Amino acid sequence: MKLYQVRKGQFVYFNNELHRVYGVKHMYKLSVHLMKLRDLSQHITNAASVERYIPKELDSFIFDHKVYTLTNDRKPEPGDLILINNPAPDTLDHYSLNDVEVVETVDQKGIITSDSNGIKHNEYLLMVPGRIPGSTPVDYKDKSNMNDEDFENMNGQVAQAEIPLKLGDVYKKRNSDVRVEAMIVGIKGETLYLGGGIELSLEELTDADLWEFQYTPFDT
Repeated sequence: MKLYQVRKGQFVYFNNELHRVYGVKHMYKLSVHLMKLRDLSQHITNAASVERYIPKELDSFIFDHKVYTLTNDRKPEPGDLILINNPAPDTLDHYSLNDVEVVETVDQKGIITSDSNGIKHNEYLLMVPGRIPGSTPVDYKDKSNMNDEDFENMNGQVAQAEIPLKLGDVYKKRNSDVRVEAMIVGIKGETLYLGGGIELSLEELTDADLWEFQYTPFDT
């Protein structure tokens, strides 16, 4: 890429991995400052060494050691992460292209983030945990050039829920003498609360030998 084409916030591939540009210092030889999405480490390079990538719906990638998929299939809830892919900030807002923010409140017009930014619903993609079936992993540009460590980095995260957990999801307990179906009624960190007073860890509910996802009654 030409230096004048590199902009703060762009997603780019550098050394085959997905990064975000957090600064461009035009007066220096190594002018492009990057943050690797996988572990948030910082790197410095030049424009010729990066290739731009525009994130889109159903892309999946590791962000800060956790896998997320970009989607618009449901409304965000407090605590969710969003990727601002179409920023149109008002005068008092302070967010930019491909910022990741935490949802604090949601209404019909948009959301308020934990950084007190007001963001309209057409400005972002929701980041749901896990790799949704049918999603496209974009962690690495050329998978044929991945080494063993790269494969471990990417595939080691897939153990997270492939179906994004959300309130209202109904699960059935496996290998039980009595049929047990319960809905997720609360989520707090890694702890999930199901109807009937059932309290589980994320690891327990996403263990396919213990629980099986059934449906989401609110889907249309």
